[in-house]
Amino acid sequence: MHPPLTLHKHPDCAEIILQFKKCHEDHPIGKFFGECTALKIKLDKCLREEKAVKRKANFEASIKFKEKLRASNAAKADAKASKDASYGDQ
Repeated sequence: MHPPLTLHKHPDCAEIILQFKKCHEDHPIGKFFGECTALKIKLDKCLREEKAVKRKANFEASIKFKEKLRASNAAKADAKASKDASYGDQ
């Protein structure tokens, strides 16, 4: 099973998607008996590769976000510690 085959969501696989859809249009009954299987295999491979690229980009973005969050939390902790220390001086 593949995701919805909208071209704007899968620009890397657009050509294969168009070929696959055309195959289904040209062979309305043959599609049930393996007429478009080779294109389906190519499409699945393309979608997997596309997903792997997106997954890697998301992972890298999450690492950057976590680093930024840790820095922010550390700054807040330092600010709180200095604020608490200044209350103790009074």
